Amino acid sequence: MDAFPYLKLGGVVRGECWLVLDGSEPVRLRTGDIYLLNKPPRYLLAGSLDAEPRAAQALWDSAADGVARIGPESDEDTYLCSGSFWFDETNAPMLLDILPPLVHVKATNPHIRMLTHLTDLLNSEVENNAVGRSLVLDHLVQILFVHVLRVHAEQTDRPAGWLGALNDDGIGAALRAIHADVAHRWTLQELAGISRMSRSVFAEAFKGQVGTTPLDYLTQWRMSLARDALRRNTRSISELAFATGYESESAFSTAFRRVAGLSPRQFRDAARAE
Repeated sequence: MDAFPYLKLGGVVRGECWLVLDGSEPVRLRTGDIYLLNKPPRYLLAGSLDAEPRAAQALWDSAADGVARIGPESDEDTYLCSGSFWFDETNAPMLLDILPPLVHVKATNPHIRMLTHLTDLLNSEVENNAVGRSLVLDHLVQILFVHVLRVHAEQTDRPAGWLGALNDDGIGAALRAIHADVAHRWTLQELAGISRMSRSVFAEAFKGQVGTTPLDYLTQWRMSLARDALRRNTRSISELAFATGYESESAFSTAFRRVAGLSPRQFRDAARAE
């Protein structure tokens, strides 16, 4: 497989295989396992470690109805179901920078039941040519992705960044409040109160867990939502300003230009042109 700049997600429906990332030890994948690759370099999926590698593109070119096969179907011993995620370039680091290169959820994980159910649904939909197939596949893969993130957060002592902080009773409460009402004009005192900490303790703990100050995170989150809305052209700039907690369009434009390097109007026009 070629290197990929975003995320790859897969599950072993049946059989076993090796996953080999450049520069890492081989990982054995077994029936029911789920894997998530973050910005993977060139990597191998192989039945055995001494198999002769071949370029994946030739397989994709020969795929029929979304299924690529090595050898005849009658000899099939391993079947994987996988998908790829692309992200807006400017927002991608908020997620990609906090994930490890590989998240491996084993079939023995106590939280695997929901993931197995979703993988089975994905596999059934791949083999189904009913109306709306591509839409159903897209939504199923997104749901599977969210559940993999949940399992990763639960099986890791301290996931990086905001993903780990969300599970914290103190800092997580402040993050959930920001996400639930981004238009509110949050102050450090309010957020510290929600977390039941003093301002100084809250500010230090937040930066230690999330990697940035509370108000910087609030600005980044607002600008991420704003970029998405501008790209989709779902709101006017003045509506967007108030929806993201700014008193005026000019205040919003100033903050947006400082983060994005363009005015909101320039960003929207550029997105349209793309």
